[in-house]
Amino acid sequence: MWTFLQRSLRKFISAPMRQPVWDAVLDHERDCWQAALSSTRAGKKVLIPTSVGGHLPATILESTLAVSLTLRGAEVHILLCDKALPACLKAQEGQFWSQSQFARFGPRQRTCPTCFAPADKMYGSLGIPVHHYSDFITIEGAQRVAELATRVPFTEIGSFTLDGLAIGEHALAGALRFYARGDLEGEPYAEPILRRYFHASLLTAQAIQQLFAVHKFDVACFHHGIYVPQGIIAEVARQQGVHVCNWNPAYRKRCFIFTHHETYHHALLSEPTANWENISWSDRLETEGMDYLKSRWQGTRDWIWFHDKPQENIAAIVNELKVDFSKPCIGMLTNVIWDAQLHYRANAFPNMLDWVIHTIRYFARHPNLQLIVRIHPAELRGLIPSRQPLQTEIKKAFPVLPPNVFIIPPESRISTYAAMLQCNAVLIYGTKTGVELASLGLPVIVAGEAWIRGKGVTYDAGSPEEYFKLLDQLPFPHRLDAETTLRVRKYAYHFFFRRMIPLRCIKPTGGSPPYQLHISGLDDLAPGQDAGLDVICDGILNGTEFIYPAEQYAEIPA
Repeated sequence: MWTFLQRSLRKFISAPMRQPVWDAVLDHERDCWQAALSSTRAGKKVLIPTSVGGHLPATILESTLAVSLTLRGAEVHILLCDKALPACLKAQEGQFWSQSQFARFGPRQRTCPTCFAPADKMYGSLGIPVHHYSDFITIEGAQRVAELATRVPFTEIGSFTLDGLAIGEHALAGALRFYARGDLEGEPYAEPILRRYFHASLLTAQAIQQLFAVHKFDVACFHHGIYVPQGIIAEVARQQGVHVCNWNPAYRKRCFIFTHHETYHHALLSEPTANWENISWSDRLETEGMDYLKSRWQGTRDWIWFHDKPQENIAAIVNELKVDFSKPCIGMLTNVIWDAQLHYRANAFPNMLDWVIHTIRYFARHPNLQLIVRIHPAELRGLIPSRQPLQTEIKKAFPVLPPNVFIIPPESRISTYAAMLQCNAVLIYGTKTGVELASLGLPVIVAGEAWIRGKGVTYDAGSPEEYFKLLDQLPFPHRLDAETTLRVRKYAYHFFFRRMIPLRCIKPTGGSPPYQLHISGLDDLAPGQDAGLDVICDGILNGTEFIYPAEQYAEIPA
């Protein structure tokens, strides 16, 4: 029997590009599972609105959460889109024969057939309630939504709100993600495609409102928390008083970031410093933290990295850039233009591109300083390659680049870390690399939504005026002092080891999807078996902080 179970589980664990086959576990523990299901009637009522069933990283983890929460007494419900939405985050421009095809037919022909049915079957095998979007969209409501989706002026969709819900913001973010651009300028099918995302957002709002009217959930836990439909689900849940928990894969292998109330893009900006500033520091934490940060130069302990063999030799970097490191150099680290296009109140500029252009103009007027712009490698090597390259946008504004401005293009193998450490200071908008460089004592000026903002270790600008006053102080006379550097390192440890929660039940695949479930039975998901899973489930059910006490445990091998 055990040999047969091992074979079943091996198939369950290793099958590529498939939904988890939960029957491989449950068929041999059916009585245990049925007992767990029967004991959930008085438990917390949890909605897991996976919605996009073909998004395998989501269904793998969220089905694992569904089982784990059930084993802890929660009554778990699932929500899936049953081909009801005219657009969603599963759709990407490169998946379709043409934009006109998507504008006309949406995802129904290309992605829906392989998205809904496998996930519906997988979740259904668990024996927990599975709801479908079309169950909560009335004919009359659908007609009203369709009319509204065509009536709102194209230029007003992004700022459109309905009954206090930021419908348009998420619709626009979804369309920008589809296009992999920071704006829709010059796209011939921009209007019909944005209207598809707008229509999908309105339908999602209606479905979620109706679902919440029928079922009184205590909490909703789901991935992203932005885009379509997840951003709308979060908007409605918050308005209805349903507690929201969002998650995303983290950077370290086997790790995930969970947040309360909103997406981590927002939540980590406002996290109380009390969560980490009083960590009892030790040589062990110092070594673990700095060893990991050094590993990020090559990405050996992450499941997201962009260069296998980055160029760290300074002479080679000088030869490629033609920069003179003996003169004051200021580094500039960019983001991917389209990613997470949301509103952040603290930003000094309306968007990253505006920040880049204004910064280059400033340095053109200050020839005593050199600016080294590192364009994010994810423009080319990310999951969704950008269709709006930053270098092209820079060339539009500066046909002839100022002689003191040097650009490291996304395809360059120059090590970001090696180049930036030759600089006097680094300018960032939203990149996490600010945490790493400040940990090495490098002063960082923040103009956007970087998570290191507001932690008492960076120079934070809330307006263009504040930003340029900070630039006027360059070059800085010295690097960060010992006290500030220690403070940064505490935050870096908290961010990379405590906010990034490891799961023993998840195994990296080295492919797509990036991970699969790795268990020997239901006991592996029960309380007390996996400290990271306990932190996550306790946070979902009891509202406790999603902070893994890494200082108490040995690191889980990648």
